[in-house]
Amino acid sequence: MKSAHDIIIRPVITERSTSDAAVGKYTFVVAKNATKPEIRQACEKLFNVKVLQVNTVNYDGKNKRMGVHQGLTSAWKKAVVTINMDPHPEVYKTKGGKEAQKTRKYKTSIEEFGFGQ
Repeated sequence: MKSAHDIIIRPVITERSTSDAAVGKYTFVVAKNATKPEIRQACEKLFNVKVLQVNTVNYDGKNKRMGVHQGLTSAWKKAVVTINMDPHPEVYKTKGGKEAQKTRKYKTSIEEFGFGQ
């Protein structure tokens, strides 16, 4: 099993990703072979947030040349992670029919990369 640091490589900081962070969408470069459930678990573990949705895009390498030499840039995978901006405690029924709550605290932003409000 891969660790969370192996799955999430770095944040993508662009004008668009910075504006999307205000509504709870954070963009990361992730491992090429990472699946959506692995990305979700890694984000929840690293940043202590509740992930609602994960969207991924695979990018192929581009052709580049320098003089007579040519080659490809590396292929990479981007993940856009939507977090819960308004976490409520989870309410569920116990065996006796009583209502109980999970009072787990989640953060509403990821401040580690300067995306917080």
